[in-house]
Amino acid sequence: MLLQIYSLCILGLDLMTLIIGVCYTILIAVYRMFRPPPLKNLNYEVAMVVGAGRGIGKELALQLCQFGVVVACVDINAETCTATAQRAQQLHGICKSYQCDVRNKDAVAQIVNLIKIELGNITMLFHCCGLPSPRTLIQESSEVRDTMDLSVISHFWLLDSVLPCMRQAGKGHITILSSVAGLSNGSSGRGTRVPLSTAQFAVQGLAESLHMELRHSNSNIIVSLVHVYPFIVGTEIAKDIRFRIPSYFGTMPAAEAARQILDGVRRNYAEFSVPGYLLYLGHVLRILPKKASFMLRDLLDTGVDFA
Repeated sequence: MLLQIYSLCILGLDLMTLIIGVCYTILIAVYRMFRPPPLKNLNYEVAMVVGAGRGIGKELALQLCQFGVVVACVDINAETCTATAQRAQQLHGICKSYQCDVRNKDAVAQIVNLIKIELGNITMLFHCCGLPSPRTLIQESSEVRDTMDLSVISHFWLLDSVLPCMRQAGKGHITILSSVAGLSNGSSGRGTRVPLSTAQFAVQGLAESLHMELRHSNSNIIVSLVHVYPFIVGTEIAKDIRFRIPSYFGTMPAAEAARQILDGVRRNYAEFSVPGYLLYLGHVLRILPKKASFMLRDLLDTGVDFA
């Protein structure tokens, strides 16, 4: 009897501690909405930007150089990757280009080892490959295996090689870019993009699992998951996209998207979106009944897949 009473008391204390902790965390989160954390200094960091040949990856590489980061540009396209590195050097940044197919485990290990020798231990990783662009969303779907290898499996090959570098350096920041398909599981409009949506959900699960594992291991490595709405990063195919509510979505240059991503990374946000309101929209979609979430997606229909 006494043991049962003692157990109930311990359970009550645990629940009270949990409730107080949750309330405190919510208050801090609300406070941070109005007063964000300070921006951290990126001087002397060594960043590996995968997919630096074009789009957001290119802009991230260029802007990182301006913050004093040593950047390793990695892309399967050697020509565009070299062009990004040359542009960064013109801006007085320290940047080198490396050609690599990140779907190949051995190739990734070799490139990471080469970067470590030439530039030092990698302390920042940006994975920009597999992020659906407006163009990919209106074209035919890629092969399922190619989509999964590029968008999901490549993360494992990179982490296998990069995490030891970060542990050796005693710090690290892993930034994973995902489509908003990681926020909602529906797609609308013409065609089907099941592989793309599935891959983006897998990326979100990977980021959350990695975050938990590193947290429990008391590692000084931060994980940031960034949800990007693909239509905002350019206007080159605006004629192919039907915006149901144009003022709601709008467009954004890749340079501005990269700036917002780096702002969130420098504040050590675990999860955020570009634009910022999409993260909250995704949470609302999860809470709503399935039929209601479908109705909201229909309202926000863009005429092509919302992946």
